[in-house]
Amino acid sequence: MARPRSFDRDHVLHAAERQFRTTGYNGTSVDDISAATGLGRGSLYATFDGKHGVLLQAMAGYFARLGQGAPQVLAGPDEGALERLHGYLLRAVHGVPLAADVPPAPDRTTATCFAAKMAMEIGASDPEVQRLANDCFSVVATAVAECVRAAQRNGDIDPDADPDDLAYLLVTIIRGTDVVGAYGHSPARLTSIAESAFALLPRPRHR
Repeated sequence: MARPRSFDRDHVLHAAERQFRTTGYNGTSVDDISAATGLGRGSLYATFDGKHGVLLQAMAGYFARLGQGAPQVLAGPDEGALERLHGYLLRAVHGVPLAADVPPAPDRTTATCFAAKMAMEIGASDPEVQRLANDCFSVVATAVAECVRAAQRNGDIDPDADPDDLAYLLVTIIRGTDVVGAYGHSPARLTSIAESAFALLPRPRHR
């Protein structure tokens, strides 16, 4: 019996993610995934159980990258926390990948949050996609909230403010810029949104 052809699983899932980002879940066929990944239909079904299985595993890989990338960008000493939040906002609104091994997207439309894109398209009818999307949102919000707490300990953000509320505010603004960017607004506009969001962070009250 012939041995199955070996392949790089991560490479396949990255390629599938790029395809889903570009054409959406409903607009992507198994043949599209096969062409994008170089795997035949038989291998896709045998390895991933078809298109839906490829999507779930691609989203799981995206979640793993977020779980590593967000804390790496936002963790550090308390005295640099506010600066890290600022840098994170500027990177995030322009779709800059958090993981070093992920190349920048070729255009703003495909630089949006992969999990949010899939949740918007099919999350209402697909509990597994919705769960993975929620996990992706939560891992980023948690990392942002920890950085907010660090800035509070350093006296840069009002200690009475709720760090989780601020984290949800910032992540919601970032996800909103995905939509604004997809409409074709300029990078300068996205930077202005990020700077306005940063300015909303409550600073300590000086007596």
